[in-house]
Amino acid sequence: MKRTEGTPFAQELKQTQTEEFDLVILGGGTGSTVAAWTFAGAGKSVAVIDRKYIGGSCPNIACLPSKNIVHSAKVASYFRRSSEFGIACDRYTINMSGVRERKRKMVSGLNEMYLENYRKTGAQFICGTGRFIAPRTLEVALSDGTTRQLRGTNVIVSTGTRATLGTIPGLAEAQPLTHVEALELDQIPQHLLVIGGGYVGIELSQAMRRFGSKVSVIDRNERLMSREDDDVCEALRGLLNDEGIDTFLNAQLKRIVGKSGDSVSVILEQNGAEKTLQGTHVLVATGRAPNTEGLGLEVAGVELTDRGYIKVNDRLQTTAPGVWAIGEVAGSPQFTHISIDDFRVVHDNLNGLDHSTKGRQVPYCLFTDPELARVGLNEREAQAQGIRYRLFKVPMEEVLRAHTLSEMRGFLKALVEADGDRILGFTAFGVGAGETMAAVQIAMIAGLPYTALRDAVLTHPTLVEGLIPLFSSAASVPKIVETRGAQSSAA
Repeated sequence: MKRTEGTPFAQELKQTQTEEFDLVILGGGTGSTVAAWTFAGAGKSVAVIDRKYIGGSCPNIACLPSKNIVHSAKVASYFRRSSEFGIACDRYTINMSGVRERKRKMVSGLNEMYLENYRKTGAQFICGTGRFIAPRTLEVALSDGTTRQLRGTNVIVSTGTRATLGTIPGLAEAQPLTHVEALELDQIPQHLLVIGGGYVGIELSQAMRRFGSKVSVIDRNERLMSREDDDVCEALRGLLNDEGIDTFLNAQLKRIVGKSGDSVSVILEQNGAEKTLQGTHVLVATGRAPNTEGLGLEVAGVELTDRGYIKVNDRLQTTAPGVWAIGEVAGSPQFTHISIDDFRVVHDNLNGLDHSTKGRQVPYCLFTDPELARVGLNEREAQAQGIRYRLFKVPMEEVLRAHTLSEMRGFLKALVEADGDRILGFTAFGVGAGETMAAVQIAMIAGLPYTALRDAVLTHPTLVEGLIPLFSSAASVPKIVETRGAQSSAA
């Protein structure tokens, strides 16, 4: 019996036929998205596979949505402080459904923008679940029950990470919030218990408090953001305390009882004493795990590290020929801007250049109000590495623009090499810290001495103008911090 193209048999053959691409990307994060547009724009055939999100986590459930929510909380704080600005606003209400709708509208707009870029460049976006079935060959399960097979001359894996719950007894049963669910709340939690004093925990704690929640933060470390300098950790703790947020540090979680969204109890041990915290919701922000399960990496010859991340070299090549990995799943620092730089590394290497991840700057910004931003070495790291440095530090009160904004909380500080003028690192805790940091970072990239910023003619009154009093503060009698095993400059 002759089988025609319209028969089920012919359709099955068509579905399983392997499609050839110059580049197949598994995981649609920001680095992947930019990679797809760039390679496709240069005439390459490109396919991107993602289970759910156009553009990955950042524009959908992470960076941008969280900053959208944080900004709504900032506006709420202005209502609370209205009399300080000479404005009478005695009554106001927070509509969390409206807060969520603003966030959703932004996400929808970003999705449309991303899809338009896919259309313009010719890259394919395939919504489905992908896994390797052979070297450089992937099978994609689509929502309609069919499958596609794709083979790439090169393949990039960028499947990211996910929030982890850990092994605390009762926590999984409590069905806690992660950042994903917290950004979808349509009601203000009466009492939010936040497990974790890192980026996510601190940002969302302040935001929810400003919306009207009672908030308690629990962290196993003795300090919030424990990898930062002492003055930074104390400044953050003071900020949360002034906002009315309770902090329980050096706390060991014993068990969780109840259900988040209804009634939940966290039993912890702190300084040898057992305590019970009762709330309505619990948010877990204690860490992330790589998304490598079920990808068929072993079939492709892609090895993992002992922590479960994809093993790569400094050019982001995996152990399988023609397979690369970028972003968090490759163990890169967990920032969107690093994912984009990972793409640049792979792009250059695929185009015959030799680009390494070694020695690159890793700036970051914590979007509390005020912000915390850092690039390069802090004092803790310099001392651990035995690097001698001069410390420049001024309070935000010396930044005149901060006075016009009634935002004088915080400080600026910089480390400069002891025997020269090179900037080793910069930390800002204050209004607009992320933008101010960028100016210092550019100077560091250009190799400019700190005196170039000190002597620059910067517009008055702006926040970046604060770099002038900062780098003038120790010019006459510099403070040199001696460290064990000191060396003359940074590596």
